[in-house]
Amino acid sequence: MRITAKVALSVLALVLSAAQAQAQNTCSANPCSLNDTVKVTAPVVLRLNVSQAATTLSAPNEAAYDAGFLNDNGPTAGIKSNRSWTLKVSANAATWTAANGARAGKPAADLLWATSSGGTYNAFSTTPATFFSGATGTGNASSQIYYRTLWAYSADTPGDYSLVVVFTLSAP
Repeated sequence: MRITAKVALSVLALVLSAAQAQAQNTCSANPCSLNDTVKVTAPVVLRLNVSQAATTLSAPNEAAYDAGFLNDNGPTAGIKSNRSWTLKVSANAATWTAANGARAGKPAADLLWATSSGGTYNAFSTTPATFFSGATGTGNASSQIYYRTLWAYSADTPGDYSLVVVFTLSAP
């Protein structure tokens, strides 16, 4: 039993020393040249920055109710990525949260978004929609979102309305 253990330890020692010998890179000639292969795995880098955590929309006045909407500037989204990427926006719920007499059930679609103040506005939903994208990596891309809130005399009662907008950055 002791001889088997000694043989096993001897074999293990030989295997370990051989592995260590293979890891060494030596040279004894003149001139002497050796190679070192350098390796690294670069991970996907994705960083999203939104310029503010909450946007206070303008309170609708008579002119906003008459027009049926009111425009506001939203935050700026900043992207850093070392590969192609897509930034999507969505509402976290199908309806706004209502308080203090506000209409319960105001649809998320009553908040619209655009990539420019005079651009085409798209209704928010719980399904993410592409807001901004880049085909290659970028050290600093940014875009501001613009909001348009729909207001109707017959539906939107006085009170407090809130809706969470979700920004989702992904790389394919």
